[in-house]
Amino acid sequence: MITFLTLLLAAAVIFALAFVAARRRAAGRRQQAVSNVLDAADALEARLRTARAEIEAVAGDRQNPVRDAMQEMLRQRLWLQQHGGQASLQELHTVRDSIEQASRRIDHQLVQIERARAPLH
Repeated sequence: MITFLTLLLAAAVIFALAFVAARRRAAGRRQQAVSNVLDAADALEARLRTARAEIEAVAGDRQNPVRDAMQEMLRQRLWLQQHGGQASLQELHTVRDSIEQASRRIDHQLVQIERARAPLH
């Protein structure tokens, strides 16, 4: 009888340890996803600050991709602040992808500006 109780207790302890380890891994993945969103937002913000004058000089007020991208980044930061604690990994990945798309749009605008400024051969 003592052996059975000892085995049962050992199994319960092993199960509890496995459960705790699984929760820690999930929390680590989630924290990494939040960190990735913040890193993407920081990178976009730095890129926007660098490119702002150049893009606005060409685009003017009629089409302002810098302002649009900055607003997108701020929306995503606000969303993360309000919902990041309960967000699923998929939602966090979607937000990061949205920020990265805004960054690619800015990069595309910069390439177009560079091409427009290049002398014709």
